[in-house]
Amino acid sequence: MIGKILAALLLLISASCSGEERPVNGNPAEASPIAFDGESAYAQLIRQTDFGPRNPGSTGHEATKAFLLEELRTHADTAYSEPFTYYDEKVDSTVSLTNLHGEFNPQMEERILLCAHWDTRPYADRDPDPAVRSRPILGANDGASGVAVLLEIARCLGESSPGLGVDIVLFDGEDYGRGLRGDVSDYFLGAREFARKREGLYRPRMGILLDMIGDTNLNIHVERFSLARYPDVVARVWNAAEAIGLEQFHREPRYAIQDDHIPLMEAGMPVIGLIDFDYPHWHTTDDTADKCSPVSLQAVGDLLIYLLYNN
Repeated sequence: MIGKILAALLLLISASCSGEERPVNGNPAEASPIAFDGESAYAQLIRQTDFGPRNPGSTGHEATKAFLLEELRTHADTAYSEPFTYYDEKVDSTVSLTNLHGEFNPQMEERILLCAHWDTRPYADRDPDPAVRSRPILGANDGASGVAVLLEIARCLGESSPGLGVDIVLFDGEDYGRGLRGDVSDYFLGAREFARKREGLYRPRMGILLDMIGDTNLNIHVERFSLARYPDVVARVWNAAEAIGLEQFHREPRYAIQDDHIPLMEAGMPVIGLIDFDYPHWHTTDDTADKCSPVSLQAVGDLLIYLLYNN
């Protein structure tokens, strides 16, 4: 997932994660015509991890790309891939990458952007065991969790229109970078490509980026770059979380995270990031499905459903 740690370590707030048990979430279905299914989302998480690591150039990457595009085509009004390449001057090679798009109500001008990255990190560089740090990670939480929620959201949107346009975009190459000496220029590659092609042409009403939102002890704090740039979007999202009783969401800012929302913000798109950065298995070989929970996916899915159908 990026050089997130570079900014995060500098701006860490001295509050610790709560380990308390989470209460049952409120029921947004009362205000929405369709219900999100956390168990179904968790099954989509498993389907991704069953392909193995999804780092660019791997067999898992190719298989997952085909699977995700087919899922989007099943539910969206329009679905397509957007391939691009990135020249990695650090190793003098070119990598092939692909963003995946699903559009709902494409004729509508007023739109909401929902996004996540579908690739996984090529190396477990934070693993406690130095012997495995050159191996790719499975990325159950760091990658698959956000995509799993959006695939279930796609099912919901395909069954019941929310009355506005919705774009689901799955970015590739978010976690490609090597993080050398604080350099994040080789991270967020799919988001950079999306922003480059659409700057000045695409401005959704709001956008939400999901990253690492599936861990069993979910605590999502306000992300500092999001708050500084788009406080109105942050307020809207957290007001919605409170309205449906999602205690996994906390208004206290904790980290400033460099992630896929940064290039989108820089292109003038009002996109904020939702992330639980207090995840001990980040960039390790232990980022596996057993560290994730349908309850956490349900909480994030409930929030998105409420936002989409009570706009």
